[in-house]
Amino acid sequence: MRVTPTFTRSRVEGDQSRNSALEIPGRRGRVRVGAIGVALAALVMSSVHAQETSPYPIDLATTLRLSHAQNLDVQIARERLTQAKAEHGTAIEQLFPWISVGGAYRRHEGRTQAVDGALLDVDKQTIARGAIATAQVDLGEAIFRTLSSKQLVGAATAGVDAQEQSTTLEAAQEYFDLLRTKLLADVIAETLRTSEDYQRQVGSAVNAGLVFKGDELRVQTQSERYRSSLSQAREQQRIASARLAQTLHLDPTIELTPQDNELVPVAIVDATNDVQPLVRQALTARPDLKQQLSLIAAARDAKRAAVYGPLVPSLGVQAFLGDLGGGVGSATGDYGSSRDYYVGLSWRFGPGGLFDVSRIHSADSQLRVAELTGEKANDEIRRQVVESYTRVRALSEQITATRESVRAASETWRLTRQRKQLGVGVILEDIQAQQELLRARADHLNAIAEFNKAQYVLSKVTGQL
Repeated sequence: MRVTPTFTRSRVEGDQSRNSALEIPGRRGRVRVGAIGVALAALVMSSVHAQETSPYPIDLATTLRLSHAQNLDVQIARERLTQAKAEHGTAIEQLFPWISVGGAYRRHEGRTQAVDGALLDVDKQTIARGAIATAQVDLGEAIFRTLSSKQLVGAATAGVDAQEQSTTLEAAQEYFDLLRTKLLADVIAETLRTSEDYQRQVGSAVNAGLVFKGDELRVQTQSERYRSSLSQAREQQRIASARLAQTLHLDPTIELTPQDNELVPVAIVDATNDVQPLVRQALTARPDLKQQLSLIAAARDAKRAAVYGPLVPSLGVQAFLGDLGGGVGSATGDYGSSRDYYVGLSWRFGPGGLFDVSRIHSADSQLRVAELTGEKANDEIRRQVVESYTRVRALSEQITATRESVRAASETWRLTRQRKQLGVGVILEDIQAQQELLRARADHLNAIAEFNKAQYVLSKVTGQL
């Protein structure tokens, strides 16, 4: 028995599935994945075993939720954050001593030297049992390593935010590509049906001796072209489905089909004003820029560790708490409490210590590289904002132009059909009018899809996505 899942349409502007929702760790706390997304994922995964091939409907809201919940790049970024936190914890632990529990056995047979210099033969053994607390800390290194690892945690946190935004953008763009190809296939299918109906009418006129046979063949040729275009459109729709499934970490053999039946422009970022405010917002809100600033701070701490770390002495501490026993020959008794303590400070000279000029130069160069990379990122962000802003405005104008083109082509085709019914038009005019209408509708769909994708790009490059 085949079960076809259905999904409830939800708006992009808000989370309409707060009830029975699964929370997944993510940026700014947690990402809420609605029941619709979980249902889709479960059904798609179960279909791998059931070998189902029927299309599964999906909408934009579900796409965006699944992009956070299942995308592998997002999961990798989260694991890198976990790794950075663990390394920070390890750096902190190096400031504390470690404890070992065990025992030691020592035996001596033969000649030894007394404290007064005399040589004598001795047969003895010593047994120690207890706990040893040891700490050997390069304080300067440990302190600055802790500071640097903390900055790397901040960089990894911003990296998760940046990856989630990139994945959201990728998923949204692929959804609009899927919706565009689906609607384009519908338009071509509608045009093909109209052309085939017209072909039958012309065929009837040819049989009645009213129309030239070549006109029927001309209409038939055009119908075959539409049929070929429809096949290409469906091919592109299937490819778009596979790409979206890969981004959402779903089985690409399952065909995803958009729930929406129309493509309308979305307004995420206002691109009617000057571009400068958008640039300023991007330079303060972009998570990848925050990530770069954290990396610069980590490189700065690494340089401080190379310059000032060796000035702080290394600390060595050891304490033995236990019993000491043994005696002459093979005696093993006579245990008694024993305490040994050791505290030492030391400075290291040479490689890895004081006057290690090469290490200082290397750390300074790494800091400079991080700073230059940050400046390059600033320039890249400014360019991205200006480019995306310009594209959104241009595509907005193209939507208006293509809408008028569709209106004019529709009217042209209507008038051409009227002329044909009155017997004053020619078949070639009808074919050309139908071609222009199809081209205008396709251009209008493409303009809206590209505009929506550009809106998401502008939202992402300004840090608002």
